[in-house]
Amino acid sequence: MEKSLDRKLAAIHADPSGCKEFIIADAKDADMGFSIGAPGKSPERHDGEVRFKTLAQYRQQIREVIDQGVVDIVLMSASTSEVLTIQERLFDNSHITPAARANDATDVHIHRGGRIHTTPARPFRTASLDHMQCGHLDCEPSERKLGVDLGLYSVTFNNQLELDIDVLNQFKDFREECERKQFRYFLEIFDPNVPDAVAPDQLPGFINDVIARSLAGVTSAGRPTFLKMVYHGPRAMEELVHFDPHLIVGILGGGAGTTLDAFLLIHEAQKYGAKVALFGRKINNAEHQLAFIQMLRYITDGVIEPREAVQAYHGVLQELKIAPQRSLEDDLKLQTNVMSYGGSGTVISLPAPAGSTRSESELARADSSSTSPNFAQMSSRERFQYHQERLSRLFGRK
Repeated sequence: MEKSLDRKLAAIHADPSGCKEFIIADAKDADMGFSIGAPGKSPERHDGEVRFKTLAQYRQQIREVIDQGVVDIVLMSASTSEVLTIQERLFDNSHITPAARANDATDVHIHRGGRIHTTPARPFRTASLDHMQCGHLDCEPSERKLGVDLGLYSVTFNNQLELDIDVLNQFKDFREECERKQFRYFLEIFDPNVPDAVAPDQLPGFINDVIARSLAGVTSAGRPTFLKMVYHGPRAMEELVHFDPHLIVGILGGGAGTTLDAFLLIHEAQKYGAKVALFGRKINNAEHQLAFIQMLRYITDGVIEPREAVQAYHGVLQELKIAPQRSLEDDLKLQTNVMSYGGSGTVISLPAPAGSTRSESELARADSSSTSPNFAQMSSRERFQYHQERLSRLFGRK
């Protein structure tokens, strides 16, 4: 089956400035960072203790996302990918592309009571490309298509010569191995994970320059499929996109935050040139992951604006009798987003929403999934009910 990722990438490269395609990835690789806490807190009540979901429950959530078919990529650990991609063959008849985390530098080693992630990041790789491609070392050529052919490679530059040179050398070795084994990758660029590595006002420019410099000597055979990085605001995003329109820029989600944080982040990033969003904790911590993902797609398709999406999402929770983590009023507030993997570091404040960036008539035209109502004649309450009912039809009532 044709993968939506491949189709969208081709369309974007054919018309970088005019293409409206947007790629959404569910980053379900958190077991490579948060270990036992990766699946999230159990919804069951456990007095006096925090109980987490199991790895089996985590993988079941991934199966449901694959079955839903809204995202373009599911990113997993190599061990989870072995189960779902190689053993269960869940992606064979799906348009979704499976991907695996190809390295796990020390800044994503988040242990309870641990401090490793607070020290300057050092390169490290648990998984080999062979294990991601076929499940064991020394794959036969015919076996390399059994698993994933796309991986996430992460780099963190801390503005320290010896450390950053090591990052670059390890990245070079990885690229060469990818080229030899016909393996694609997308590049994650974390902000420095130590304080005062770069002056705050210089950080967006530092990251953009690091990206441009790191890839300047890389020919097309070794370039990343796209980028995953912190959203540093409109100016930084537009600068990078304008510099090289064929360097497809994606944003990472960072901490969970409120629902409006997530919805406004993807909306703002797309507005200023991003073509990809990879959300992990924002999806995983949602009360209803499938409804949350569907709202992300509606936003990037221009069907609904972020604030109305929050209202519609809460309407679905009400219909499904799922208790929200926050009241609707609180979920419509913006929190300061902490973007580093370990929950400390770069702080990004999103702009307060000033209403929809599109007219209601444009929203109506964009919604091809149903007969378009006359938004201009609807009250705010009626619009809210419309989107709520549409999602409720998708997910049913409990």
